Amino acid sequence: MCGRFAMQETNEEIIERFEVEESLFVSPPRYNIAPSQIVAIILDNGTRYMAGLKWGLVPSWSKDIKIGNKLINARAETLSEKPSFRNAFKRQRCIIPASGFFEWKKEGDQRIPTYIRLKNQKLFAMAGLWEKWQNSDGSILQTFTIITVSPNRFMESIHNRMPAILKPEEESIWLDPSIQNKNDLHQLLQPYADEDMEAYAVSKRVNSPTNDDMDCIKPV
Repeated sequence: MCGRFAMQETNEEIIERFEVEESLFVSPPRYNIAPSQIVAIILDNGTRYMAGLKWGLVPSWSKDIKIGNKLINARAETLSEKPSFRNAFKRQRCIIPASGFFEWKKEGDQRIPTYIRLKNQKLFAMAGLWEKWQNSDGSILQTFTIITVSPNRFMESIHNRMPAILKPEEESIWLDPSIQNKNDLHQLLQPYADEDMEAYAVSKRVNSPTNDDMDCIKPV
């Protein structure tokens, strides 16, 4: 799974990297993003824009908003089968900008918080799905989930899943709602090249989502 990540770049850097045409949300640098928080997400409705969505997918048909607590991740292998993800996979896809993500590596009886990023330390795009849910009072909530895939060889020793990271040339394809062939879309959801990734242990400060500063991503 992917349950924490960081996005340490400025709002302007995110806009430039992902060629955002319209920004509806100002994203400060973040070092320990956790489920249920509002996060900067890139979407496309003919215009590529950035908006703030809540992490934890709530399908439009759901009767209970709490389902979002269970849907922070979506397995790539079953996106076109599960009712919670099937509609969004077809036409409501998004990308989640990230500088890196966290996993907890098992070493004996301990779980070591580990920060994983690209060797070039550049922003990358995690593939996601989004939904719009309407409450009984008429208020609208927009939410998202991060798609996960099987680990590459680099990640195998850390965790049995990893986020689906898109190559830059795949981002426009993923965002395009007119592309709905599930086989073509599944081809984009592959383990990222292991030779392009690196990881290191970080402080247990990251265990608490109340900690959100640079110390969360510093090596220990």
